[in-house]
Amino acid sequence: MSEEAMRFNAGALVLKPSADDRKLSAAVEAKKVIIKSADMKDDLQKEAIDIAISAFEKHNVEKDVAEQIKKEFDRKHGPTWHCIVGKNFGSYVTHETNHFVYFYLDSKAVLLFKSG
Repeated sequence: MSEEAMRFNAGALVLKPSADDRKLSAAVEAKKVIIKSADMKDDLQKEAIDIAISAFEKHNVEKDVAEQIKKEFDRKHGPTWHCIVGKNFGSYVTHETNHFVYFYLDSKAVLLFKSG
């Protein structure tokens, strides 16, 4: 993602697609992304955000969004990934080192981690 594609707004990362950023859909005007906690490399975090944006565009049900994110990460990065999506949940999980991210995409939280 280009430098001008990333903007910081009140402590939040706002993603704006650029012409050369083909992973973000043209339908996305701007998404407010707040990374709350991460033990994951930056490129993998960006991939998680991109996949989440795509999943939210395709699905209206949180369970289906979580399923798409989990299956994409299982396919691309090997099993066993777990994903929780929603507005209201608590969690306490054990994860493999460098394989955990918890972020908000607009008003929905996404917890993605590898364990097992």
